[in-house]
Amino acid sequence: MSPLPHGFTVALDRHTLVVDDGRALLGGSPTRLVRLTPRARALLTGRTLRVRDAAGAALADLLLERGLAHPLVDALSPHPDPRCTYVVPVRDRLRQLDRLLGSIGPGSEVIVVDDASRDRTAIAAVAVRHGARFVPLPVNVGPAGARNAGLRLVRTPFVVFVDSDIVLAPDTVKTLLKHFTDTRVAIAVPRIVGLRTPRSSRWIGRYEQARSSLDLGAHPASVRPGSFVSWASTACMVARVDAVADGFDARMRVGEDVDFGWRAVARGWRLRYEPAAVAAHEHRVLLGDWFVRKAVYGSGAQPLAERHPRAIAPAVLAPWSTALVIALLAQRRWSVPAAAAVCGVTTLRIARKLEGTDHPVWLGARLTANGAVAALSQTGALLTRHWWPLTALGCVVSRRVRRAASVAAVADIVLELGRGRVGLDPVRYGVARRLDDLAYGAGVWFSAARGRSLAALRPRLLLGGRGQRPAASRRSVASSSAGRSEPGSSSHIS
Repeated sequence: MSPLPHGFTVALDRHTLVVDDGRALLGGSPTRLVRLTPRARALLTGRTLRVRDAAGAALADLLLERGLAHPLVDALSPHPDPRCTYVVPVRDRLRQLDRLLGSIGPGSEVIVVDDASRDRTAIAAVAVRHGARFVPLPVNVGPAGARNAGLRLVRTPFVVFVDSDIVLAPDTVKTLLKHFTDTRVAIAVPRIVGLRTPRSSRWIGRYEQARSSLDLGAHPASVRPGSFVSWASTACMVARVDAVADGFDARMRVGEDVDFGWRAVARGWRLRYEPAAVAAHEHRVLLGDWFVRKAVYGSGAQPLAERHPRAIAPAVLAPWSTALVIALLAQRRWSVPAAAAVCGVTTLRIARKLEGTDHPVWLGARLTANGAVAALSQTGALLTRHWWPLTALGCVVSRRVRRAASVAAVADIVLELGRGRVGLDPVRYGVARRLDDLAYGAGVWFSAARGRSLAALRPRLLLGGRGQRPAASRRSVASSSAGRSEPGSSSHIS
């Protein structure tokens, strides 16, 4: 793979701290302290770095790999060879297919793979009218198999997988292709927002505008297990054909997109999430249809657990954060003092690993607070989402379980409302949020029962060491190892 090209520009992640007057960077997932040599410090201009030589390329690559920085897409050059083929799997979505094909620029190479629609002739007519190649499949094979059938026919360097219920903006694909000037990028995905339709103003539609499972947020990210964004959807995705020629796992009817991305990451490729590129998705807005779809998403947990057992854990906790959670769940007089003592000891442990920085105790306290918030957030999700059947049983017999479940159920709603991201009144938003959790959790338990395994329901305890990363999209505070990589040096803080 070639080094990053001259002109490639990265910006530090919003969570990355510049410490010691620019002599070190603290951030990433897992959290790392990267000490910068004088030469490396000179390459940064404020919070950005523009590659001008081999040293700049090496530092930018290190920052990208550690999750400390992300490409500044507005400053990147267009890809010199932007040839791509759109692969559209479809089954019985005539109106949506017509709308999608109309949003793809004229002259584009498009392959429409019909996955055994009931009215195949009508699907073919729409594809032909838009100048697309029509590929009918004799039997229904699911989205993974349909995408594979289209991928086998692609002869361009890049493939755009896009679902029929998506509408592309004019610059969506063009923006994503800029990321591929980094030859280590295999996949880039846009932000998926809700498509405005006459029915999207219903209360479920408004909830989806705020909390869609497909919307990965407003900030760029490196997508990998344990990062702030741990998975990406194939609702819209640009991929380097040479990197993904093995395609999707056709045995998977759900979760195949997560598996697709994780396998690429495991082979050493990068997967980029770029919210500056946007694609609109027609969300489900009818309550029954929406509830079933959420349960279907949950049912992908067990197949993913079989293929990626370390990445699928519903919560990942360090020993100290486990002790913190247990102390607070006990709800005794000693609970708060014990939790405070755990946080105090952890702060001092981290501060010792940060010796040599200007404010090690302050940094240790900040990292401990981040870890505590992440641990409590994951515990709340366990109680209300992944483990809700057990929580319901516990509420029947235990006042403490009822209190913990009530706090968890209310806290995330209050936090979301406080951020001002919800275009829905608190009552209906709260009802939709809990229904979302009930449906997803039911799907997880159904898949676990069908697979006769609890792997998708078991939390993972981090015992320290290099490469230990949490599976949930939370900031992690982990344990220590040190290494050196010019033009900077790196320490893993846990």
